Amino acid sequence: MTFTQAHLLGIEHLHPSEITVLLDLADQYVDLGRAKHKHSDALAGLTQVNMFFENSTRTQASFELAGKRLGADVMNMSMQASSIKKGETLIDTAMTLNAMHPDLLVVRHPHSGAVDLLAQKVNCAVLNAGDGRHEHPTQALLDALTIRRAKGRLHRLSIAICGDIAHSRVARSNIMLLGKMENRVRLIGPPTLMPSEISEFGCEVFEDMREGLKDVDVVMMLRLQKERMDGGFIPSEREYYHRYGLDAEKLSYARPDAIVMHPGPMNRGVEIDGDIADDINRSVIQEQVEMGVAVRMAAMDLLARNLRATPKGVMA
Repeated sequence: MTFTQAHLLGIEHLHPSEITVLLDLADQYVDLGRAKHKHSDALAGLTQVNMFFENSTRTQASFELAGKRLGADVMNMSMQASSIKKGETLIDTAMTLNAMHPDLLVVRHPHSGAVDLLAQKVNCAVLNAGDGRHEHPTQALLDALTIRRAKGRLHRLSIAICGDIAHSRVARSNIMLLGKMENRVRLIGPPTLMPSEISEFGCEVFEDMREGLKDVDVVMMLRLQKERMDGGFIPSEREYYHRYGLDAEKLSYARPDAIVMHPGPMNRGVEIDGDIADDINRSVIQEQVEMGVAVRMAAMDLLARNLRATPKGVMA
């Protein structure tokens, strides 16, 4: 089994065997992260540039830490105060970057497809750290690693994704990944927060939380994406919590050993009860953060190997 991708733009292009290769390597990096000496030289001599056109705390810190642990020179470009604000196009930004000869480019952008466009214009490996409502591949991969480590497998599980499906790139990437690995995926949420093309996703759809959570192995909560909402999608946060917020009573419908996940940042008392989020027997939310660093280390390591094996200027 090999990983053949030149970029990591989404889950859509990955073969199940490539997902397994990446997760297996990430498992090794979890051990490295827990060791006293946390450094490797897998990216020694390479330059990693982080370009975040959208605010990010967890993902940017995770990518930066991953690069530094692998020995890369890491540069963070503050895109909020950049030339883009002065009118520079994305293509011009790509040309400027090319002149600096980076090896790995990590991009988060508010518009779907922008990262793909950049990947076509630069001579380096590009990692999508989230583009609009489209995809967030490393989040889906870290969720998959968390599930695999907690459950001992990543196939034939019943997984519920709950909340704001319509605006969530995390949900899209997870639906694709979990589907490729042969899991049963359920989507739970109000009709206003379901995408219009929901029937094409190949998932079971539930409006009632209790019915949807019945006998599931994994409960994946989503953040309400208020910044992407332009209208009244929910009556109020209080009403939303009453119907779709995860509390002990709703969780009791899932399997007794079901795990609880959330990509963060959490709105306690809106999407999830604080006691459930902090329950060390059910919640794997802190593990997700730890797996995030390991998965991003594995992704950059694999892309760097392919980069070194490709003649300069012949990027796919």
